[in-house]
Amino acid sequence: MQFATTTIFHFLFVLVTLGLVTLLVILQTAWAITGKDSYDRQTRFWGRLYVINYFLGIATGVVLELQFGLSWSGLSHYLGNVFGAPLVMETLVAFFLESTFLGLWIFGRGRLNKWVHTALIWLVALTAYLSVFWVMVANSFLQHPVGYQENPDGIIELTDFGALLGNANLLMALPHVVFAAVATGGFLMAGISSWHLIRNTAEYEFFRTSLRLGLVTAFVGAFFTMGFGYAQFASILDNQPTKLGDDAARQAAVADFTARFGPDDYLPPVYANVGLGFMIMIGTLLFLVGLFIPLLYKDLLIRAKVPLVLLILAIPWPFIASVLGWLMREGGRQPWAAYGLLKVSDAVSPGLNASQMMTGYWIFTAVLAVLALTNWALIARFAHRGPVAPSPSVDGELTWLSS
Repeated sequence: MQFATTTIFHFLFVLVTLGLVTLLVILQTAWAITGKDSYDRQTRFWGRLYVINYFLGIATGVVLELQFGLSWSGLSHYLGNVFGAPLVMETLVAFFLESTFLGLWIFGRGRLNKWVHTALIWLVALTAYLSVFWVMVANSFLQHPVGYQENPDGIIELTDFGALLGNANLLMALPHVVFAAVATGGFLMAGISSWHLIRNTAEYEFFRTSLRLGLVTAFVGAFFTMGFGYAQFASILDNQPTKLGDDAARQAAVADFTARFGPDDYLPPVYANVGLGFMIMIGTLLFLVGLFIPLLYKDLLIRAKVPLVLLILAIPWPFIASVLGWLMREGGRQPWAAYGLLKVSDAVSPGLNASQMMTGYWIFTAVLAVLALTNWALIARFAHRGPVAPSPSVDGELTWLSS
């Protein structure tokens, strides 16, 4: 429960961060090429929402790392030499490179050459994608351990770095997660734009443009999310037979695990398969957003109003689908922390009792809930306010964020 809660809360922030930074790259590059003020205003408005989510998301990442140190010393001791390496790379990329580039992007507005400033948002996006890559490398090792051996002290060591990066579980899961984030950013942009257009905003052209970009991005993201999602099934069937295998494959895997590790419940919990079913259902419905694209012709989508309402209602569903996908991916490998290699019961820090774990769980949950509610309240506030003309003062670096 603790790992699920801390990870899912953080993942919700990651979806917005990765989705919006992709859109910011498009908008700022369009501004740099065309010089049109409209693209600059788009970058400022959506950049404001991105920065809010990024900094509060960093705080949730700290909570996530803290629970690793407190609760999972068994995993760290046995698998740390392999599992810890990509997490260190992710920390260096996200907490140092990405944050540095983002700071330069924020404070460099109006001070740096436009091409240098545009290059910075590209670097922010690149390091964001690299961050996700290293997290997925670590997670894919837990899903399908490869490239390792056990030393005489009973500790897992990395022997093949190439196998770690070429993990069959990683190759389709990584783009699946990335495009899920892109779709989330698209639906968020389209939904917020729809809200303003329904209210007959004075910024009609502004939100007409962002609606179009958000809608197309949401469709592209949903299309590739589904494609790479289904493409994962082959590797899962081969490497995690208890998760999606047929009865014969499951029974053979259970017999093997029982012989090696003793009796246990090696079949995945019901919520994993239920989550998969609902995730596919939601993904299919979100994919139908493509039907709205032809209605962009002569602004039929805006004049009809009903599609705008549906786009507003669609905002939370990519998040819900992602949570369900997480439950399938992580919960579906139970009772393993590293599939076929280390049980959850052996990965937990020794000496902890249920009372201590529950206390930590509620503390972490309370902190994360406050961060999430603060994040959404601030995003809703600034999104509702709409674009604000930036201050002409070069001395107020953050005026465009706080105005």
